[in-house]
Amino acid sequence: MIVVGLTGSLAAGKSTAAKMLGGMAGVAVFDSDACVHALYNTPEIIDLVRNAFPKAYSKKHKSIDRGALRDFLGRDNEKWDALEDLIHPFVVQAQTKFLRDAKRSGAEIAVLDIPLLFETGAENRVDVTICVSAPAFLRHKRALSQGAGRGMDYDDYMFRLSRQMEDREKCARADYVVPSGNGMAHTRRALEKIVSELKRGDFAAFPKKQEKTQDKEQDKDHEQNGKRPRTFGFPPYRL
Repeated sequence: MIVVGLTGSLAAGKSTAAKMLGGMAGVAVFDSDACVHALYNTPEIIDLVRNAFPKAYSKKHKSIDRGALRDFLGRDNEKWDALEDLIHPFVVQAQTKFLRDAKRSGAEIAVLDIPLLFETGAENRVDVTICVSAPAFLRHKRALSQGAGRGMDYDDYMFRLSRQMEDREKCARADYVVPSGNGMAHTRRALEKIVSELKRGDFAAFPKKQEKTQDKEQDKDHEQNGKRPRTFGFPPYRL
C-alpha cells in the first residue's frame, strides 16, 4: 500500500482534492478536519483543552465552544502552538489506526490529508507527497468567502497563513503539484493521472523520504539534478 501525504496552503483546494481522491477506486482518505472535529468531542481532549484554555469550555453544554476557543486564541502564536501540541499526538494516533485499517481492507493507496505536512516533518511518514496549489488572489478570495460564516476576516486569514510554509516552498518540496485554479474538472483529471501513475508503481523513481534534507543548499542540488515536482496542468500563473 502506498501512503500519500496531501497538503496545500489555506484555501488552496486541498479538502476538495481529498474528497475527489476518496471517490476513486482503491483509494482511502484520512479526513483531518473530521478527525479534529471528532477529537474535540472526546472526554480526554475536552479535559485537556478545558485545563489549558478554561474560557473555551462551556459549563452548560460540558463541551468545548470552538467559537470561544478561536476568540481566545486570537492571533497569539504561543496559544496556537500550545493547542496544536495538545491535539497533534491524538491526530497521529488516529492516522496510524487509519493506515492499519486501510491496509487490512485492501486499499492500494492511503491518503493522509495533512495541512501542515512539511511544517511538522510529516513527509517522513509517507511515501509520496502531493501539494494542491492555487494563485494567491484566488486563495484569498476563497478564504474570505468560506470564512465569512466562521468569523474569519482578512487579518485572521493573513495570521493563519503566516503560520504556514509559503505555497512556493510547499510546491518545491512536493513530489506532485496539482493546480486547483483551472476548475474542478481539471483538478480531478490531474488527480486521476497521479493515482494511475502511483498504482503502476512509478513513484519508486522518487528518492526515499529519509534521504531528503531540509538544507537549502542540498535542496538546490536536488533541483539541479532534475528532482522537480511534477505539475499536472499548466496554471496561468507563476508559483
